[in-house]
Amino acid sequence: MSDGFRSPGLDEWFVGAGFGLFVHWDHASQQGLETSWPLVGGVQVLPSSWDVPTESYHASAATFDPTSWDPVAFARRAKAAGATYVVFTAKHHSGYVMWDTQTTDWSVTKASPYGKDIVAALVDALRAEGLRVGIYLSLSDWHEPTYPAFREEDKPYQLGSSPPKPSDEDAAKFLDYLKAQLTEVLTRFAPVDELWFDGGWERPVKWWKPKELEELIRGLAPNIVINDRLTSVGDFVTPEQFVPPKPLDGPWETCMTMNDSWGWVPKDGNYKSSTQIVHTLCEIVGKGGNFLLNVSPMGYGALPDMQIERLDAVTRWMATHRDAVVGVTPALEPWQFYGPSTRRGGRLYCIALAQPYESITVRGLPTKRIKAATALGTNTNLEFRTHTAILDSFTPDPTGEVIVSVPEEAIDEFATVIAIDIDGDF
Repeated sequence: MSDGFRSPGLDEWFVGAGFGLFVHWDHASQQGLETSWPLVGGVQVLPSSWDVPTESYHASAATFDPTSWDPVAFARRAKAAGATYVVFTAKHHSGYVMWDTQTTDWSVTKASPYGKDIVAALVDALRAEGLRVGIYLSLSDWHEPTYPAFREEDKPYQLGSSPPKPSDEDAAKFLDYLKAQLTEVLTRFAPVDELWFDGGWERPVKWWKPKELEELIRGLAPNIVINDRLTSVGDFVTPEQFVPPKPLDGPWETCMTMNDSWGWVPKDGNYKSSTQIVHTLCEIVGKGGNFLLNVSPMGYGALPDMQIERLDAVTRWMATHRDAVVGVTPALEPWQFYGPSTRRGGRLYCIALAQPYESITVRGLPTKRIKAATALGTNTNLEFRTHTAILDSFTPDPTGEVIVSVPEEAIDEFATVIAIDIDGDF
């Protein structure tokens, strides 16, 4: 994390953003391959990233023509699902560039028949829907000769091991190449709201010159938020495929796949249920984080049916529960309510992940200042009663329990949210 620096973007939009979509996609989706990892032999933590010859992985760039990709429709779907931002993989570890870059010919506009700038069109579509723009840019680059490119003879790839190293001359050229790509992204698509690095594990921290890169980035985009994977700098931390058991110190964002893969892998049918996804969202925002949920377009650009089904479920739930997710802060301690909770001003949102048995109980609230209780999904006014210790009941502002009756018709299929309105601070 950056020492003593706090990006204005954290307070402007990132903290409390709640929900975003991650997009992993490149030409190898035509082959049904996980993004990048198959070309280095796969990796254990991604069970569907089997070994593919490096040239076989790269070969599908020559036929990449995603004519069904509709950035406008995608942006509208993201907004309908309640997302406030989208992070797009502009360049993954494979080195293939999804915008019209001048730094290399290994790009969608030069190496593929599609020929259009995918990032530019998506950025325009996201902004038209009022969504924030995030760009994923891999630090490592397994195609660029000055990195150097990964070859068959470099296998097996060991995560955490030392990959082939460039000469000092090539290392300097590569860092200039990386800076040029950063400059293109941050100027051409300005203002970029979030920069999502990855792949820094392949080199020692000093090799990347992170402070130098950070100075470049913040000079071009003063309000940008940077994740923690630029080794020693960054504004927020990124638990991957995991919800922390406790709230983390400072801003954070959990990124997670719908199944076990980041890219489109049709053989991977191990999808989380819609309920699991909604519950994960609730748990994350209840602990003060953002949930970055991954989607992976198929080779021709459309989203898989299974992912559309999950997004549609999130859309239905967020249509009536968004107020409990976006622009809120964590509320209660676990002993006060058996589930996640958030708040906005004097309104408390209690999120019941288990279906309520007749009622819910919330502890440690100012019982004389409870104004109303409402089922957020149906706007049903709910009956409630309060209970305090006998002696406390004689005090002006006693603290005790609020018991809210929850009739069956107020129970949501995914997660029931009870809004409790309280007069004054609590």
